[in-house]
Amino acid sequence: MHPLKQQFRPALVALLALTALTGLVYPLVVTGLAQALFPQQAGGSLIVEDGQVRGSALIGQAFANDPRWFWSRPSASAPFPDNAAASGGSNLGPTNPALVAAVQARIDALRAADPGNTAPVPVDLVTASASGLDPHLSPAAAAWQAARVARARGLAPQRVQALIARFTEDRSLGVLGEARVNVLQLNLALARERP
Repeated sequence: MHPLKQQFRPALVALLALTALTGLVYPLVVTGLAQALFPQQAGGSLIVEDGQVRGSALIGQAFANDPRWFWSRPSASAPFPDNAAASGGSNLGPTNPALVAAVQARIDALRAADPGNTAPVPVDLVTASASGLDPHLSPAAAAWQAARVARARGLAPQRVQALIARFTEDRSLGVLGEARVNVLQLNLALARERP
């Protein structure tokens, strides 16, 4: 028998065995473990209310231009904001004139939407995240919007502040990241409020 033929059969068997192991068995085992141990996360961290999916706790939602809602961070995804199929940042550097102009335009729009608010605008309200899909705001960014939301909804400012506090998540494991507020969860709680 030719030496090449002698090597072909074991190589083909190894290819098929490794393909089955790494392409079928491993993904099925990992998916099964994820579904068993972390069903909420493995299912996309979906937020379900009254039997309807309202969104994911991991993907930002567009609420801009409606003063009754808390607005998320700006999104750099295309062709529309918070497009999970086109995640990505703007890749503009901090000294890029286009970024400076975009940030200034966002500041101007926020000031126009709430002219009585003279507090400094938190940076996460005017800069997009690296993914363009960040579902969280800093507590400061949520607090900056609280008066506008309370006025637009006819709610007491203290009630809106209490909702922000209720939906503020601490640092992961007590040390990783920063405190944050999930905008979708906060807005869904607002939808349940009555003025």
